[in-house]
Amino acid sequence: VPGKAASIFKVVAQAKGNVDMIVQNVSTIETGRTDISFTLPKEDAARVIQALQDARDELEFEAIHHDDQIGKIALVGGGMRTNVGVSATFFKALSDNGINLEMISTSEIRISVVTRADQVADAVRVIHSAFGLDADDEAVIYAGTGR
Repeated sequence: VPGKAASIFKVVAQAKGNVDMIVQNVSTIETGRTDISFTLPKEDAARVIQALQDARDELEFEAIHHDDQIGKIALVGGGMRTNVGVSATFFKALSDNGINLEMISTSEIRISVVTRADQVADAVRVIHSAFGLDADDEAVIYAGTGR
């Protein structure tokens, strides 16, 4: 229904929930329902859940599922737009090491994934290795204002 996401995230914003990742998909079952998943800091969760529950009649949602045992990993870089295979390398490294992904969100310069909290350190390690970022060489970082 057009406007439902706006209504949901208005309630979240009024509860001062700082959303940093959103994934929406239409249910594969012929219910006409949509699933919306989002992440926010742990300290915002109870307040946001209560605000959503308080607005349940207005929002007309079926259920809220809360999971505070997740972690987010992101691969970020402007070169992702011009280098073929970045996504394939990223996902293969995680898969080869048995790291399951629960959410995926992408942009032109970022891949963000959610996995179990106890797998985050391993995920970061294997991604670093897959992209050669775990070498003993000194990294050189160039930065500027973009002006």
